[in-house]
Amino acid sequence: MPSTRERVIQAVAALVKDALPKATHYRNEEKQKTIPVGGYVNVDDGDPGEPEVTLNPTTWIYEHQIPVEVAANKSSALPAEVRLDTMLMVIGAAVAANRTLGGLCDYLMLHAAQTEGLTTEGAAASRYALVNIVAVYGTTDPLN
Repeated sequence: MPSTRERVIQAVAALVKDALPKATHYRNEEKQKTIPVGGYVNVDDGDPGEPEVTLNPTTWIYEHQIPVEVAANKSSALPAEVRLDTMLMVIGAAVAANRTLGGLCDYLMLHAAQTEGLTTEGAAASRYALVNIVAVYGTTDPLN
């Protein structure tokens, strides 16, 4: 069975994939050179950070920052900014609807997205965002 850390990351990736089924999904990939029609999402493993430790029983409590990269192209109907904003709002709604990942973590929250343009000469207008999903969870073994 995977570690608590890995199960949390997998659950975040699944949550985002369910929220954006038309996007192409990756895990731990470099930024894409081309953006698929439905956009792309990449979930990185992130950084669990320094845990708080409680005793009796010894428990490591993490605020694990899981970076999620999201990108969208301009479509015939919508500019890239609007498509990206819509994708981000859908992710936000999915997190709000499942703050504990079905009981796997204590709390799930989002940091504001950092956005930038990805447009290169001759390519469709594109936007990229990086949003950190923070999962707060405890484990009795930091490697399990």
